[in-house]
Amino acid sequence: MSTRLNWLRAGVLGANDGIISTAGLVVGVAGATTSRTALLTAGVAGLLAGSLSMAAGEYVSVSSQRDSERAALDEERRELAEDPEAELDELTDLLAERGLTRDVAREAAVQLTERDALRAHARVELGIEPDELANPWHAALASFTAFTVGALLPLLAIVLPEPSRRVPVTVTAVLLALTLCGWLSARLGDAPVPRAVLRNVLGGALAMAVTYAAGSWLGAG
Repeated sequence: MSTRLNWLRAGVLGANDGIISTAGLVVGVAGATTSRTALLTAGVAGLLAGSLSMAAGEYVSVSSQRDSERAALDEERRELAEDPEAELDELTDLLAERGLTRDVAREAAVQLTERDALRAHARVELGIEPDELANPWHAALASFTAFTVGALLPLLAIVLPEPSRRVPVTVTAVLLALTLCGWLSARLGDAPVPRAVLRNVLGGALAMAVTYAAGSWLGAG
């Protein structure tokens, strides 16, 4: 459940990023031109650049994490092979630190070692589940998908309406979507909902206001 919640939280944040960054881009362009082609081009370029950047960043990050976990497991495997008694004592100490009496900790350490010594040390000492190492491809695909889904909302909102309604429709749609993302992220993180929603909405509104002002100024120049 914890792993699923982490993935869901990452998905919400990725979608939130896609909404804000793409909305800022297309609203800024809308401040400079009413051309649907220009808006679509900018929006699609921003969507692709953002989603691929998120995917690449997540892949590199999770790959580094996975490499570190594998290196830690290899080191633990070597230590178990070279000095199993010292590792048994270490596991006993770790279990005792968690509240078990010394005798119970020793018995538990012996039983865990007999069953699967590496798994026992990975879980208790390293906090790693050997069979569930993070998959960088899964992480990259999740980030790519989340960002793309989020970015599609402002992109469609800016190109589908008539020119006079594009910015108001986009701003309204984005603020509603950011409200939902703020609510979801707060619920998933057990944080205060009003504060998370307000922070999210204000951040998105500020991004759109700044880029629209910049686009209007550049377009007028």
